[in-house]
Amino acid sequence: MNPALFLSIVSLFIGLSLRYWINRRKFYRRGPMGVEGFSSYEKAVVITFFERVTKWISIGFIIFGLLILWSYSRKKASEKKLTQIKVENVK
Repeated sequence: MNPALFLSIVSLFIGLSLRYWINRRKFYRRGPMGVEGFSSYEKAVVITFFERVTKWISIGFIIFGLLILWSYSRKKASEKKLTQIKVENVK
């Protein structure tokens, strides 16, 4: 397996897993009325800040993975064109 392809898959997996984990935490923190419950104000501030930062990090992982996947696919397409051109020149 190509290292670029492996890196893109891993970064996409990490980014999507972080998003899933954060959203799952928020879902289970909600009460029957749909309001998030925290035991103190300080805990609410720290947890929401941590989740916001982690969401931005996960977005970075997803964008990084998509960019590497895009560059890998462009490289593969250009290599395929070069091999087709070489085959045509041989005939």
